[in-house]
Amino acid sequence: MTSDKKNIALLTEIFVKKGLKHIIISTGSRNAPIIISFANHPDVEALSIVDERSAGFFALGMAQQTKQTVAIACTSGTAALNYAPAIAEAYYQKIPLLVLTADRHPYMFDMGDGQTIRQKNVYANYIKNSFELPLEIKTEQELKKAAELINEAINLTMYPDFGPVHINIPFAEPIYNQIESLFSEITVFDNKAENENLPEVDIQYFSKIWNKSRKKLLIAGMMDENKYLSGLLKKITADKSVFLLTETTSNIDDGVACSCIDKIVSTITEDETAQFQPDLLITFGGPVVSRVIKQFIRKNRPTHHWHIDHVETKMDTYHCLSAGISLLPETFFEQLLPNIILVENSYKNLWMEKSKRSEHKHIKYLASAGYSDLKVFETLLRHIPEGSDLQLGNSTPVRYAQLFKPIKKLYYHSNRGTSGIDGVVSTAAGAAYSSKKPTTLITGDLAFFYDSNALMNNYLSKNLKIIIINNSGGGIFRFIEGPDTTGKLEQFFEAKHNFKVKYIAKAYGVPYYATTNLSELESKLKTFYLLQNDKPAILEIFTPNEINANILKNYFKFLKE
Repeated sequence: MTSDKKNIALLTEIFVKKGLKHIIISTGSRNAPIIISFANHPDVEALSIVDERSAGFFALGMAQQTKQTVAIACTSGTAALNYAPAIAEAYYQKIPLLVLTADRHPYMFDMGDGQTIRQKNVYANYIKNSFELPLEIKTEQELKKAAELINEAINLTMYPDFGPVHINIPFAEPIYNQIESLFSEITVFDNKAENENLPEVDIQYFSKIWNKSRKKLLIAGMMDENKYLSGLLKKITADKSVFLLTETTSNIDDGVACSCIDKIVSTITEDETAQFQPDLLITFGGPVVSRVIKQFIRKNRPTHHWHIDHVETKMDTYHCLSAGISLLPETFFEQLLPNIILVENSYKNLWMEKSKRSEHKHIKYLASAGYSDLKVFETLLRHIPEGSDLQLGNSTPVRYAQLFKPIKKLYYHSNRGTSGIDGVVSTAAGAAYSSKKPTTLITGDLAFFYDSNALMNNYLSKNLKIIIINNSGGGIFRFIEGPDTTGKLEQFFEAKHNFKVKYIAKAYGVPYYATTNLSELESKLKTFYLLQNDKPAILEIFTPNEINANILKNYFKFLKE
C-alpha cells in the first residue's frame, strides 16, 4: 500500500529504485502521506524518532558510516526548523541527507492556521538545493517533470559532491488515504561518472613548483580512512623536504605523519619561525581543529598554497590560497609522484626533532600530572577497544584527542563541519546503529545535556558506549583567552552547574556508572567495556573544573620550556 498522493508515492518509488532504504520519520499529522508511502514499502527501513533535531543528527550518523543517502521526514511548521543544525553540519561535513518536509496547501499560508510557516527554501544558506513537488500530478507531462525533479534532488545528495538536499511537499486534505501501487514503470537517472585527471600541462606546472620548493608542508584535515592515499603519502613524505601534519580526525596512519599539531607548533619560537615556514603548503581533507596551525600559517605565509578537493577548491583556511585543484587527493598525488625530484635538506628532520622533543615533554608531564581532564583522556585512550569507532564531542574532547599519539587503531569522527554543541549523542547513536561496530562517544557534560533527547530513542545499540566528562560546565572557556577577564565566566561562558546524568539515564533505562578519581576510572573501564547489555551504557566521569584548566595551561607552558 501507498499514499494516494502521487507526489510522495512517486518520490518513494524513485528513492527505492536508486538503491536507498533508510528514512527517519518524526511524528506528525501533515506528513501522514510520507509515513504511509515509506513505512509501508517492503524495501524501506523506516525508523521513528520523535525529536526532529535528534532525528536529523541520528540520520547524519547513519550516512556518515554508510556513505549512502539517508532521508529524514517531518510534519509542517516549526518541526522543519528543528532540522537546521543537522542540515548545516551535513552541508559543511559533506554528508548525504535527503530532507523531506510536509507542507500545507499553498492557499493556507499567512492565514493564521496552525503549523503553517513559509517552508519553501527554508534552509537556503546551508543546503545544496531546495525543491518543491507539485501539489497534484494530473498529466503524463506533469508526472515526467516531477520524476525529473526527484531524480535531480536525490542525485545532488550523492557522489561526487555529497551533501543535504531539501524537498518540500505540499499536501491537501484528505491525507490518510491508502491505495495500491500507483506506478508500474519509473525512470531513474543516475549521476554520470567523470574522468578525474589533470591535463599533462597542469601536472608539469605543479611539478615544477614542487621541485623548486625547498620546504614543503602538507596538512590533512578531517576525512575517512583511505589506505590508498596513506600509501601514496608514505612515498611523498620520503622526500626530506616534505613534512605531513595530520589530526586524529584525518584517520591517516600515524607512521606516515605527525597527528599532534598543537603539541609541536605551539613550541616553535620566534627565532625558529623562518625555519619552519613552508615555501609550499598543500592542504586536503575537511576542516582542521587546530587554531595554532591556522594562526602560524596566517602569520607566516608560504609562497604557494594549493588546496586539493574534487568539489570544494576555494577553501582558503589559511588566507593565502594560490591554486585550487579539483581532484581527489589520491588522484593528484598519484599523478604528481612520477615527476618528483627528491630534495636533500633538513626540513623534514627539523619537524621530526621538534615532534620528538614535544612527545618526550608530553610523557614527562603526564607522569606527574594530577587528576584532571588531561589524565582522564590519557586513561580512556588506553582502554577503548582496538578497532572501535571513536566519536568525539567537538569542544574540549576533540582538542584533547589531538594531544595524544594513537597507540592503537581507532577510527575518529567528530561533528567539526560547523563544530556546534548540538547533536553529538544522536550522531554517535546513528553511527553505532548503522555500523554495528564498537562505538565510543566521549563528550562534555553541556553537550550531553543539550542532546539528552538522543536517549528518547528505540534504536539505541548495545555496541554504543557513552562517556561523559562532567567538569560542571563548558570547560573550554577556562583555558581559552578572554572569558576569564569579563567577570562573567561562570554564569554566562562556562554555564556552571551541578547537574548529574544519573537520573536522565534512569529515566530512559540506560545502564549508568560514575567515577570521581583515576583508580575508580581504571577499575570501572575494565568492566564498562565487558558489559553485555541489550542497550548502550553511560559512564559519567566527574573532574575538577578549575584544576583542569590550570593543568592544561601548565602543560603547554611545560612543552615550551
